[in-house]
Amino acid sequence: MAKEKIRIENVCKTYEGKSEVKAVRNATLSVKEGEVVVIIGPSGSGKSTLLRSVNKLEFITSGKIFIDEYEVSSPSCDIRKVRENVGMVFQSFNLFPHLSVLQNITIAPMKVKHMERKAAEAKAMELLFRVGLAEKAKAYPNQLSGGQQQRVAIARALAMDPAIMLFDEPTSALDPEMIKEVLDVMISLAQSGMTMLIVTHEMGFARAAADRVVFMDGGEIIEQGSPSDLFDHPANPRTQTFFEHIL
Repeated sequence: MAKEKIRIENVCKTYEGKSEVKAVRNATLSVKEGEVVVIIGPSGSGKSTLLRSVNKLEFITSGKIFIDEYEVSSPSCDIRKVRENVGMVFQSFNLFPHLSVLQNITIAPMKVKHMERKAAEAKAMELLFRVGLAEKAKAYPNQLSGGQQQRVAIARALAMDPAIMLFDEPTSALDPEMIKEVLDVMISLAQSGMTMLIVTHEMGFARAAADRVVFMDGGEIIEQGSPSDLFDHPANPRTQTFFEHIL
């Protein structure tokens, strides 16, 4: 039986202000080793908030989150240590503009894992070849298309040898013709056995790559199941209405 890599237990996230906003409500979810779980739902449904809580980019109001045996939600958790094993790819590429593609990928392994430059560069070139950008090693981010920058961002995350990859709407900032090249890399990664938790609006990708699809609305996990179950036979009326509008 596959080991549980991520466990989210009754998580709530409330934003205090003039009016209290409950971004996530009593969310419970697990991701097993090698599993690809895709979270979908309308904008503002709490998808990204829940995802970002996994590596403590968002602080939850209540509940618990575990990565392996580490309780990420505990105040005593050394999140920097946990993040060494959890790769994150954002909507925006967050590449260092003053560094070359190769330097962007090697900086974390050299500084955090104290890898020698030659070894870090050899690994970076392997990853660039994997994402189809070996010829861009000496280029700078402003010389790349959005799709190329996002593929570099994926290579950069993989350079730390993560056990888990988190993707927060990685294609939302891209022009339509650039989306496929990023999704192809993600599908390849999924097929390699990487444990992945992904927030996306790309329904075709969710159907093709996910082992399980999770539908969120109003901060709640409404329904989850295999892609064929959820897309072809949604049980919850809210899920049915969502698909009626987008499919």
